[in-house]
Amino acid sequence: MIVGVGIDVVDIARFSARLEANPRLGERLFTAQELGLRPQSLAARFAAKEALAKALGAPVGLRWTDATVVRDPGGRPRLQVEGTVAARAEELGVARFHVSLSHDAGIASAVVIAEGEG
Repeated sequence: MIVGVGIDVVDIARFSARLEANPRLGERLFTAQELGLRPQSLAARFAAKEALAKALGAPVGLRWTDATVVRDPGGRPRLQVEGTVAARAEELGVARFHVSLSHDAGIASAVVIAEGEG
């Protein structure tokens, strides 16, 4: 059963410029594991976090760093959640997340599907 779906797109150049202008922004948005990535990968991960928030109903109080985009052994992206994000997912009955990332032509995008046991 699908509990929620979210999608987001990010202009990579504009996002990178904002990170350069405000270095502390990266620390508020990304985990230590994510911070060393290339700008297009960071933009895609930000899009994934925005899409995740939308899939969870965009509640107030979610912490950006309570979600990390990682790669599984096969190279597919997946979400690790904790804290505020895990609590909201549990509240909604989310059993797993599906995530897809892309970046091309200066745009990064992500889709997140929150799936329940249903």
